[in-house]
Amino acid sequence: MVYIGGEAKPADASEQQCPFCRIPRGDDEQGLVVARGQLCYAVLNLYPYNSGHMMVLPYRHVSDYTDLDAAETVELATMTQEAMRAARAAYAPGGFNLGLNQGVVAGAGIAAHLHQHVVPRWSGDSNFLPVIAQTKSLPELLADTRRRLAEAWPRPDSGTAPRHT
Repeated sequence: MVYIGGEAKPADASEQQCPFCRIPRGDDEQGLVVARGQLCYAVLNLYPYNSGHMMVLPYRHVSDYTDLDAAETVELATMTQEAMRAARAAYAPGGFNLGLNQGVVAGAGIAAHLHQHVVPRWSGDSNFLPVIAQTKSLPELLADTRRRLAEAWPRPDSGTAPRHT
C-alpha cells in the first residue's frame, strides 16, 4: 500500500530526487545493493513480486533504453545474466520474468531511471493471497534475500556462481 500510495516515489523526475541515483551512494546492505559493476548495479526491489526480485540499472540517470551508451547496454545485459545465475544458485527457481517498463503508461513505477526487472519464478508461486487479499506473502526478509544473492553472485575470478545444493 505504501507503493500504491506513492510514498516511496520521487516527487519529481530529477536526478536529485531519484532513489535509484541515491541508493549506490550509500551502504550496500542498507540500500539492498546485491552487486556493483563499473556502469551498472543490481539491487533488490523494495516491493518484490517474488523472493529474489532484483533490478539491474545504470548508475547514470537515464529513462529510456535507447539513451544507454554501448558499454552501459553490454554491462546491463551481462549483469542481468549474473543476476539470473545468482538467483539460480541461491533459490533454484524454475524460470524468470525479465523486463523493462518504459514510461509510466507501460507500468514503470519510477520511469525517470531505467531499470531491468529480474524476477525468479516457481511453478505454483501464485497462491490465494494475491487473488483474495490482493497481497503476497514472501518467505524471508529483504536483508536475508540480499545476503543470499550477494553471496551467490558470480565472482570475476571464477566466472560462475556457487552451485545450489
